[in-house]
Amino acid sequence: RPSILSRFARRYHRQHRFRSVNNETMKFPIVSLLAVTVPASAWAPIAARPTFASMASALFSTSTEVIGEEATESFRLKFKTDDGDISPWHDIPLSSEDGTYNMVVEIPKMTKAKMEVSTKEESNPIAQDIKKGKLRDYHGPIFWNYGCLPQTWEDPNVEHPELKCFGDDDPIDVVEIGSSSLAMGSVKPVKPLGVLAMIDDGELDWKVLAVATDDPLAEEYNDIDDVPESITAGIREWFRWYKTPDDKPINSFGFDEKFLDVATTKEVIEETHEAWKKLKSGETDAGKLWIGK
Repeated sequence: RPSILSRFARRYHRQHRFRSVNNETMKFPIVSLLAVTVPASAWAPIAARPTFASMASALFSTSTEVIGEEATESFRLKFKTDDGDISPWHDIPLSSEDGTYNMVVEIPKMTKAKMEVSTKEESNPIAQDIKKGKLRDYHGPIFWNYGCLPQTWEDPNVEHPELKCFGDDDPIDVVEIGSSSLAMGSVKPVKPLGVLAMIDDGELDWKVLAVATDDPLAEEYNDIDDVPESITAGIREWFRWYKTPDDKPINSFGFDEKFLDVATTKEVIEETHEAWKKLKSGETDAGKLWIGK
């Protein structure tokens, strides 16, 4: 099993010529949350601390605050404004006026800690996932930036008409394939290219493949057919096998294991956005999820 992952890793690295990232000088974009949509001109690079992002704009600023220590159960990365905490899931807009989407980065590429937006905690900070009382780490690094799209939700109460499985109760996931390592907690405008229907333990767990709009690949890639098969296969196989070192079964995929095109991807995103709207309005029972006061 490790040999399968390492083979795809080598192939992917050769294609994209990964460069090591000096965390001390890593740069990332900032986000303005002025309204439900954000123009691309609101984004600009600023210097960052090694792992976490700070975001600010002249009229409406947000920042991230670290609580606790890294690699401990107490660690939290909170999102804040001058008025207090905000939720990266509920308060950051899904999309911008130019048609791009806002990705909340949870896991920078080439790292192993399984960080995620905590959907059941107040204000939904980023924390490290815990399984059976232990902090969760991947058994090897993930080769892409990983995160979620805000204001989306995969409804566990709704069965997919073709796949006959229910949503995984989380925001929709994003795999960003650009050349830069994106800081945890940064909010990055991305261009969707395709989507993969992963079925994990009987639950539907969509994976949106995207590229940051300021990455050189964004000029080359406009739809899933533009993305080399070595990349799409590498992503699919990584997610197929990554849980097996914990004696879990391999994951499966719908639609003949193919990534669906960008038009379908946007339809899937819109469906999860509509599900989120019903969740936020109270039309759908939130259960233990934190959806705001």
